[in-house]
Parts: sequence; C-alpha cells; structure tokens
Amino acid sequence: MTALYQVLEDGKVGIFESPTGTGKSLSLICGSLAWLRDFEEKKRQEDAWVLAAEATEKDEEMKTNESTPAGPGSMTEPDWVTQFLQKKEEVDMKNKIKEDQLRRKRREEKLEQMRHNIQLKFASKRKREEDDETIRLLRLSQQILTPGGEGLALEQGEEELVLAEYESDEETKKGIKLDDEDDFEEEHVTKIYYCSRTHSQLSQFVHELQKSPFGKGTRLVSLGSRQNMCVNEDVRRLGTVQLINDRCMEMQKNKHDKKSEEPEGKKKRGSRLTCAFYAYDQMQSLRDEILVEVKDIEQLVSQAREVKACPYYASRYAIPAAQLVVLPYQTLLHDSTRRASGIKLKDQVVIIDEAHNLIDTITGMYSSQVTGAQLCQAHSQLAQYMERYRSRLKAKNLMYIKQILFMLEKFVGALGGNVKQNPNYQKVSQQGTTLKSINDFLFYRQVDNINLFKVQRYCMKSMISRKLFGFTEKFGGAAVIPENEPAKTGGLQQYLQNINQKSQGQGVADVQEVGESGPVRSASPLMQIESFLFALTNSNQDGRVLVQLQGSVAQSSLKFLMLNPAVHFAEVLKDCRSVIIAGGTMQPVSDFKQQLLIAAGLQPDRIVEFSCGHVIPPENILPIVLCSGPTNQQLEFTYEKRALPDMIFQEPKKASGVERVLSEYSRCIKLSGQSAGPLTGALLFSVVGGKMSEGINFSDDLGRCVVMVGMPYPNIRSPELQEKMLYLDHTLPKTNGVSAGKVLVENLCMKAVNQSIGRAIRHRGDYASILLLDHRYSRPTVLGKLPQWIRSSAEVKQSFGPAFASIRKFFQMKKTTSVSPT
Repeated sequence: MTALYQVLEDGKVGIFESPTGTGKSLSLICGSLAWLRDFEEKKRQEDAWVLAAEATEKDEEMKTNESTPAGPGSMTEPDWVTQFLQKKEEVDMKNKIKEDQLRRKRREEKLEQMRHNIQLKFASKRKREEDDETIRLLRLSQQILTPGGEGLALEQGEEELVLAEYESDEETKKGIKLDDEDDFEEEHVTKIYYCSRTHSQLSQFVHELQKSPFGKGTRLVSLGSRQNMCVNEDVRRLGTVQLINDRCMEMQKNKHDKKSEEPEGKKKRGSRLTCAFYAYDQMQSLRDEILVEVKDIEQLVSQAREVKACPYYASRYAIPAAQLVVLPYQTLLHDSTRRASGIKLKDQVVIIDEAHNLIDTITGMYSSQVTGAQLCQAHSQLAQYMERYRSRLKAKNLMYIKQILFMLEKFVGALGGNVKQNPNYQKVSQQGTTLKSINDFLFYRQVDNINLFKVQRYCMKSMISRKLFGFTEKFGGAAVIPENEPAKTGGLQQYLQNINQKSQGQGVADVQEVGESGPVRSASPLMQIESFLFALTNSNQDGRVLVQLQGSVAQSSLKFLMLNPAVHFAEVLKDCRSVIIAGGTMQPVSDFKQQLLIAAGLQPDRIVEFSCGHVIPPENILPIVLCSGPTNQQLEFTYEKRALPDMIFQEPKKASGVERVLSEYSRCIKLSGQSAGPLTGALLFSVVGGKMSEGINFSDDLGRCVVMVGMPYPNIRSPELQEKMLYLDHTLPKTNGVSAGKVLVENLCMKAVNQSIGRAIRHRGDYASILLLDHRYSRPTVLGKLPQWIRSSAEVKQSFGPAFASIRKFFQMKKTTSVSPT
C-alpha cells in the first residue's frame, strides 16, 4: 500500500505483483483511496489558500490606490497594461476555483439530501408512474398512424429497415451524438478507474470495498456492457452483444427523431421502436442514487428495474462526479468504446488488475478475422438489400453500399472464390498461409483507392449492419446462400419473386443458417466484417493481414493480426496521471516494460516495479526442479520427443464437463481423508492453458502437489508467432545477446508455467510442493522468471532419489505440524 501510494503521488507507472491470498484487492482499495482522500484534501487547502491570498491582495490594492493619486494619462500607462495581463491568468484560475467549489457544494448537498430524505425517492417514483401512463397513451395514439412512403410499397415494420439519408462524411466530424444533452454537465473530478477482466471479478472488488473503511463515503460507479446491464427484455432476448448494441443505438435514434417536428403537409413515417427505459428524468434520478451508495452491477440493475430507468446510461451520467469507477477491460482499453462511454482519462488514475494477459488482451481487441462464408453471405445479403430498396436509397447510401460490395467481392477473390457461387462448393487450389502488410493487401486486392476511414464512419453512423440484420430477420433467412446445396442460377431474381409472393400472402420457405458443423451463425455477418475493415485502418507497420487458405472458400479466412499493442495503450499512458498494472503473477515483467510501456514512448525512469512475497512461511512450499527420472534418463519434454512416452490424459472438451470432473476429483479426495483404505488420494491431469490452468482454486487438499511436465513453449511454426517475432526483432533491442523474438517465446512459456503452478497456494495457511519436470528449468535465465516467492525456495535436483526424499520429508513434516487453515 505504501509503494502504491508513492507511485500515485509521483505520477508514475507501476507494475505490481501480489500473489493470491495476500490481500491484493484490499491493498489496492486502501492504498489508492487513501491517496485520493489526501489528494482531495490537499486540493481544497490549496484552493482556500489561493482565495485567501486574493482577498489580501485586494485589500492591499485598495490601500495603494487610495494613497496614490492618479496622474494624467495614468490609465494608458504601459505598467498598467502589463499588470493587467499578468493578473488575467490568475483571475481566470481563481474564478474556476470558485465555480468548482460551488459545483462541488451543490453536488454534495444534493447527495446528502438523497441519503436522508426518503420522501424524495417516493415523489420521484410517483412522477415516473405518471410519465409511464402518458407514454402508454401516446403509444396507443401512434398505433393509429399508418406508414407512408415513396416508390416501393413497404410492409408493416419495414420502414425502419431503410437507411436514413446520409448527408455528411467530412473528415473532421467524429460521428452523431445520440444522447440527450446533459444539463448537469460538469468537469470530471480526479478519480480512480479500476478495471479487471470479468464482471464477477469486478463484483468481488466492489464487495471488498463495501467491507473496507472506505465503503461508506466513496462515490462509486459500476460500468458494464449493454448485455449485462440492459433491462429491456425485448432487447436482451437478441442475445449477442453486437445485436443488443445496435438495437439500443437505433432505439435511441428513433427517440431523437420523434422529438424533431416534421414540416406540415409531409407524411409522417411509421411508428418506430423506442425504449421506455431511456427516459432522461428517470436516468438522472438513478444517476444520483448510484452516487449515494456503493453498488455492484447486480444491485444497480435490480434498482434500475424498480425505477424503470436505463442503468447502462445512468451509470455513464454518473462518471464525472464519481471518485471510483469499476469497469471491464474492453470499456477502458478500446478507444472507441472508451469515448462512447464518456470516460476522460486526462490526469486520472487507472488500475488494471489481473493484468498478466494484458498484452494478449489488447492484441486480441484490435485483431479480427472473417471467413469466406461470412464474406459471401454478407455480399449476397447486401446486394439483395440494395436491390429491394434501391428506389428509396439516396445517392450517398448507394455509393457506400457499392463500395462495400466491391470490397467484399475482392476479399472473396483473395481466397480464390467467386461471390456468385456457393463458398462451400468452391475448393481452394493451394492450401497455406500468406502474410501481407496492410498496404500490400489493399493494393493486391485493388481496393487501395477506397477511403476506409470514410467507410468506417459511414458504417457507424448509418448502422447498416443493424439494418441488414433486420432485413434478413424479417424475410426469414431467405437472403442467405443455402450451404447444403449448390448455388442456383437466378438466385436474386428468385428471391425478389419470393418477396413478391410473400407480400401477396403466399409465404416464403425459410432457409436455415446452419453450417456443416452445426452452430447457428449471426444473421448479419457484416457486423464481423466491419470489425475487419476497421482493423485495416491501422498504420501499415503495426499489423499484418493473413490470407489462410484451407479446404473450401467457406473455410478459408482473412485475419488481421495486431503486432503493436503499445500504439493503442499509448493514449492511456499519455493522458493518465498514473497507471498501475497489477496481478497475482506478473513475471516475467520484461514483456510489459518493452512491448507495452517503453514501446509506447514511456521513459524507463517513470516505471516502478514492486513484487511482494507470499504470506505463507517459507517452509510451506517446496519447489523442486527435477532433471532426471528414476532410471537417470534426462528429462527433456521437447516437441520432438513428446511422442515417446504413452499419454494417459485429456481434459473434457466442453466447459460443462469441467464441473463434473472437479466434483468427482474433490469427492475422491474427501473420501480418502475420512477413512483408511486403498483410496489414498487423486490425480488430476490437465493441460497448460486449458480450462483448469487459470481461474480455479486448488486450495488445501485439492492441490498439495503441482507437477509441471515439460516446458509449454508456443507453436514456433505458427505464422502469427513468427511474424510477431520478426516484428519485435526489428523494433526492440537484444537482451543479454538474445533477440527480442526469442525472449518473447521464452516469456510466453514462463507466463503459462507461473499461472499454472500458482493454483495451489491460495491462503496463508496453505502448503504445497511444486515439481518442475525438465532439466531446462535449472537454467539461471529460466529460474529467474519464476515468481520471487517460489524462486527463493527452489531446489535443483539432478537425480530422482534426492528429489523424492525431499518431497517425502516435506509432507511428513506438514502432516505432523499442519493446523487447520484460517
């Protein structure tokens, strides 16, 4: 906590390692919030001092003016002008301090009133009920209206599928603001952004805060995805994140469109879907209630249902006044998501917990992959959409749709396919993977003359993927190429004929969107393709495009591989006062420093490393590196030698099977400890990086000995890894004569090892033996990348006998001296 406090005070970037069971979450809470409390108090004292000095200066100035007579032309003297200019900046600063103080006072008074005035909540609830009744009556009146249109006669509900007129694609515009203007807009107070990987980890952090000394007075906001926070059941039923996001955005836009009055004499468009929970007054009220008391996401959603307000937007309205914001990785680390959420990182503090996979997380966020099946399906759907609504689409809409269709055709061509034929029946002539730079790929496919930034902006503002999803949803999947039969001639004409038959009541047979492997795909693959198009707007040197050909065109794919995650982390580092990267196992830290911090332009003297030991006593752990087996055969589990011994084990393929295996494993151990008999324990075999290597606690008798067989190096033949190694070799210096690419491979291996062997020790009364079976673990460079609390107790045994004796002695000693864990 002391080290954390100092890093925040100095405005530096810290890499903190604190093993599970050592109180990491509570240390982060107390250390950071203690600093914030002192920082706010210091700011108040400084403001008071500035204002007091201003009053003193005014008194002295008045005395000086009274004693000094004004001479002729004194008001135009250069000294007077100079003095005015010198003081102008001070006056502006003092005025701002006064405004901030007044705003802070009003906010605190309002929150204090809400804490103690229950009647205010009841009055607010009555007003919401009255508003609901008004909305219900308005909806009844709107149902009488009939949709009108020009050209093509549309079916009921089809009006909302047509793209609105797209008027501007200027380079300077960032997009369209859909949210209501907030009359409570205020500057963001200095705050701490705490992020972790999952909602369950965030909820656990909030519960720790509620139990801490800071649980009562902290203004906390919990942020989450729409999928986790939406309270509109009709939207929630859409299932996928992308569909929920798009439907929510469209309902907002519809609500804004309804507020603008149309000219008299013009036919009104048909009634469009809006969200009853997206109500300004209710959301503002819920925002204030969020700031009154610490709540996790589940508690916030429950309260939002009760007051009929959107928790997703109410929580975002509460960000400026919050002291602590907890949120998932994606919301903070993804640039467009961060901006859309209203997060401003300037001079703020960011804490990234469970950060051992931070580099991989950022790389994955900005990488993207599309299959040939998705490309062909999107082309078919979009072409049919354009044909259906051609007479109702404005010129710019048609222009961008044609550009997207052109790119889809060229991308399918990169896979050796033709968009007019079924991709499942187009075999690729030569299998393999080809890597290209972004510029080379665009030039190779003859789309380098298309402005991808404008296409990106068009997709975001027009929500074309959402429209296309609604189009395919309405017409029962007829707008997709069937995958279980060859493409038929005249498919488009046949489809249009089907639509005509449906409008006459004859109906259209549905086409199931089930691939050969069985899973149902998204009805609008354009959503995934948009992500790939956006990825191509990265700088040429920061990524590569992989053209992967295998089997058929449908199975082949295009993948964008992000090589430089630092370019997207740089803005976080640039804006923030301080950034804390924390985790239970952060070794080896060289990856974080070189690939993420220094590569982003951070000076090495701003980086602080801190690693605390475990709370267990040294005698509670026995790490052994075993170099040889019982027959003195050297243990070296390399890729070439992996097939020599017989394999006896595998994890369940489905996640649902993990719970069953763990249950049986636990039951067996429990039975062996209850009575004497032939059952003496249990062996659980699992693979590194699998379902059991991370996130599951094998505490106490569930994990008395962890055996790591071999060293889990990544597949060196992977094209993605080879390209990453080549990129690092060109951009980073050697470390002790070893290239950056080779360092990366070894670090990936040791990160996986450290995550796996850390499963056993989970609290201060726990104990376990760790056995590393491979002579390569005895190398100093490898030993140096183990966590310090393991490395300090590690023993290297060249032969099997001494190792076995040490393990027997360790457990005999623990059996006679161990006490119940507390």
